[in-house]
Amino acid sequence: MQISTEDIKTVREQTNAGIMDCKRALQETGSDIDAATKLLRERGHALAKKKESRAADQGVVEAYVHGGGRIGVLIELNCESDFVARTAEFQELAHNLAMQVAATNPRYIGSEDELKEGDSENGEEGRLLQQAYIKDPQKTVEDIIAETIAKLRENIRVKRFSRFELGVEG
Repeated sequence: MQISTEDIKTVREQTNAGIMDCKRALQETGSDIDAATKLLRERGHALAKKKESRAADQGVVEAYVHGGGRIGVLIELNCESDFVARTAEFQELAHNLAMQVAATNPRYIGSEDELKEGDSENGEEGRLLQQAYIKDPQKTVEDIIAETIAKLRENIRVKRFSRFELGVEG
């Protein structure tokens, strides 16, 4: 079956998967773009699940300042090797996650974090990984990280973050 380069390009834009992965997914789904996209996302999550037990002690601390210096974020994003930490994809993910924290002000990283007393109303919005991603609300932050794990083939995890807002105690 012949797969068009336009279809490959469309799937790649939606998933950030490699070109050959996009082509194989389209072949497996009979050139169905939606099914190929879904298949690649499922594979990305499966790969992320498989890699989550691997040590991630390299990475970057990303700083982001927004609002004319009124809001600032520091986020530590870890991966398995310093080689991956220096890639453009990893650096971009760290920057985008810092922007996400600045925009949404989450209190926790993920679902395993304990709620503090009086925070039950904060729900999913208070957990970074479960939030809708600001650049693509159809995906969660966890989905974006899983896509990057699938692309870079290394475990990636948000270790910690701090958000500062002028005049707000926190």
